Amino acid sequence: MRTEGTQPWPTLRCSPDPARSPTPAAGMDAMQRRAWHEQGVAMLLVDEISDPLLRQAVVNEAVRRWGRRNGGRVHGR
Repeated sequence: MRTEGTQPWPTLRCSPDPARSPTPAAGMDAMQRRAWHEQGVAMLLVDEISDPLLRQAVVNEAVRRWGRRNGGRVHGR
């Protein structure tokens, strides 16, 4: 608990580190695999789903949960 006369909380800043480069594809794949195995989280790129029925099911579920996308192209192939 804070009391009078103490120093104010420091300002926190969330800015990207310019020295940090994007994660390479192999590293991203490893993170996705780990998230799946440890937490049951799957990240699927809609453009990479070749089966049209499966792709539409994934799009429908994402729209149901989070709403329509604001950008990007329409996925209908």
